[in-house]
Amino acid sequence: MKLTQNVPRRTFLFWTGGAIAATLTGCGKTADSGRKTVVVGMDLSYPPFEMVDPSGNPTGVSVDLAKALAETLGRELKIENIPFVGLIPTLQNGRLDCVISSLTDTPARREAISFSAPYLTIGLALLVGKNAPVQSANDLDQPDRTVVVRQGTTGELWARKNLKQAKILAVDKENSAVLEVCQGRADAFLYDQMSVWKNWQENLATTRALLQPIQEEHWAIGLRKGNDELKRQIDAFLIRFREKGGFQALGDKYLPAQKKAFAEQGVPFVF
Repeated sequence: MKLTQNVPRRTFLFWTGGAIAATLTGCGKTADSGRKTVVVGMDLSYPPFEMVDPSGNPTGVSVDLAKALAETLGRELKIENIPFVGLIPTLQNGRLDCVISSLTDTPARREAISFSAPYLTIGLALLVGKNAPVQSANDLDQPDRTVVVRQGTTGELWARKNLKQAKILAVDKENSAVLEVCQGRADAFLYDQMSVWKNWQENLATTRALLQPIQEEHWAIGLRKGNDELKRQIDAFLIRFREKGGFQALGDKYLPAQKKAFAEQGVPFVF
């Protein structure tokens, strides 16, 4: 089984041209719209969206998106690598300008922060054991079922709202959840379609992927409430980026196999 690298919390500084200028430890000061740096929070343990390359540098869909945003704003880019459950609190306390980290726009999160326009549509799906008695979400809510979720995700929210009889096991790392399914301790892992597909490909002997979406979700960029000027700039950037084929290019660069697999199963692709 391929394990996701556990990346320590760090700050990465980029020039807007995209090259890394320095790698710093600790946390730098945040930047509002009047300063020359935009500080973006993300959890670099979620390939291919947020991850690190073999040299330890940030890469992935969200990293490229953050670079393009910073270049459009004419500002340097700092990426703060923060565990997913800590992203919103760190944004609220003013240490980040925004969060670009596969973050789903939900009513509950809107009580704490604001969001940009959505840039990606994705669904919750199931990674199930090879021999698990689960063919769809309808098979989950039974007393003898164990469903594993990642803490703080919409998969956990859906499970706690809809599963009244099944045992819900919440873990903090994606690879821990996958391991529970691979070793037969959980019947299913409830997570996003892209990750479900990836983990199925890495564990074909022990898992199956049920990609038909249980719930449709929208990913967006998270911002502090009241930061209306930055929201306006980000929304305008997302429109231009899509019109120029930026999202299509990201899909071709990081997700070519997923695009093909989704098409074969008749599932709409995320971008």
